[in-house]
Amino acid sequence: MKKLHIDLSKGNHVYFIGIGGISMSGLAEVLLHRGFKVSGSDLNRTHITDRLKSKGIKIYIGHDASNIEGADWVVYTVAVKDDNPEMIAAKEKGLPIMERARLLGHIMENYPYSIGVAGSHGKTTATSMISIILQNARLDPTILLGGELEDIGGNVRIGKGRYFITEACEYNESFLNFKPYMGLILNIDEDHLDYYKDIDSIYKAFVKFANLISPKGFLIGCTDDPLVSKLMEEVHIRKISFSIEKEGDWMAKNIRYDEKGHPSYRAVYKGQDMGHFQLKVPGYYNIYNALAATAAAWTIGVSIDTIRESLMDFRGTHRRFEIKGSLNDVTIIDDYAHHPTEVRATLQAARKFPHKKIWCVFQPHTYSRTKKLFYEFSESFIDADEIIVTDVYAAREKAMEGVSSENLAKAIMSKGKSCRYISSFDQAVDFLSENAKPGDVILTMGAGDVFKVGDKLLKRVK
Repeated sequence: MKKLHIDLSKGNHVYFIGIGGISMSGLAEVLLHRGFKVSGSDLNRTHITDRLKSKGIKIYIGHDASNIEGADWVVYTVAVKDDNPEMIAAKEKGLPIMERARLLGHIMENYPYSIGVAGSHGKTTATSMISIILQNARLDPTILLGGELEDIGGNVRIGKGRYFITEACEYNESFLNFKPYMGLILNIDEDHLDYYKDIDSIYKAFVKFANLISPKGFLIGCTDDPLVSKLMEEVHIRKISFSIEKEGDWMAKNIRYDEKGHPSYRAVYKGQDMGHFQLKVPGYYNIYNALAATAAAWTIGVSIDTIRESLMDFRGTHRRFEIKGSLNDVTIIDDYAHHPTEVRATLQAARKFPHKKIWCVFQPHTYSRTKKLFYEFSESFIDADEIIVTDVYAAREKAMEGVSSENLAKAIMSKGKSCRYISSFDQAVDFLSENAKPGDVILTMGAGDVFKVGDKLLKRVK
């Protein structure tokens, strides 16, 4: 493969294999805005591919070697295998080929103030919070999210300012392609064990990421997380900490919750009371996200009033405790949680939401995660009253012998919880329609397509 040099001042034809992905679609829009001709393919038509098509991007549904005709270079994700016909054709033609994270890192280098938000959990929400604050501060940032935010009309915003904000994903060590001015590390947890050997190898990757931050920039980290705290001591760069339980530069004190489970607190900066903050998103974990966003924005120079007002107006991103609607006085909520830590935190947030009974419909995401964290998953549903486990969403993987949703449901039941395995979404919808009562909450949870359960329930009523 040819070594790829990108001159972002010159437009040519870029082809994206898997253009419908949340990050790939955002990168496609960035290059389109910069004058490149952009085309790409994906396995399925979605609202994202429809949006790209409406902007003038040629979209192919399905992968075929003929699709790349006329392309000058090709972008792909780690999910694209070597036997992909478009990848094979690109190599045969000798086209320059670049992995998605490398392209993103290259684009970031064109902004003097790039911000990369890393962490095992909470990246999308914290990145969105920072984005809204910088928008309201009239800094006109360019934003690339791993989710969709109503305030920017999707997952990407093209600004004219000097700030670029994005998530820095640790999977496959993708974030080691970035050299941000400011790097945030929210937490470090055991995940992506289909790539990493163990938690130590994950920690070492985060240390490498921290060491890529500009010497003139800042590292912002949560010292309540033991591994982030350790990393903050190990890395020699300007550092800003945030916390709730331990001492930190930014802290949340006097935490309270309203009748919908939305937290409020007093923000404290190096012992100075910075005023009362009220969030419109639920959960203890969102206080951490808000503190991270506050620390980043304050360091940039945004006023505390703008930060406070922006966080008060922030209502979350799609698939992050997203209230989808109601069905016979049953509230339907959807969340992206797919790791034991996220499952526990989301259900704890749901406990503070008005409810009689919490029904959790969980779709395990990938066989490798389900296998490696099986015990942790079995103990994650303590705050759910009724649990339904659907079939594993395989994503990039093939089925593993002995790893099944049925076995996970049995393990959850062994912990004394009311849990059942229901393989299909339609069967789950039937069961919920018959058994959920007025005042209950149905929480669909997972990184796959489990949100369809809530959609089907709402369509059935309509």
